[in-house]
Amino acid sequence: MREVITLACVECKRRNYTTTKNKKVTKEKLELRKYCRFCRTHTTHRETR
Repeated sequence: MREVITLACVECKRRNYTTTKNKKVTKEKLELRKYCRFCRTHTTHRETR
């Protein structure tokens, strides 16, 4: 039931992380604050396709 999603940095738009989420329970897009090695800071990463 869990599906693999990709997380992209909001500032530089690069896809840095992959994770899983249960789409039946969590319908909205996932947003996490993670380290972006390209920006070299902690930024918000949002779920992409």
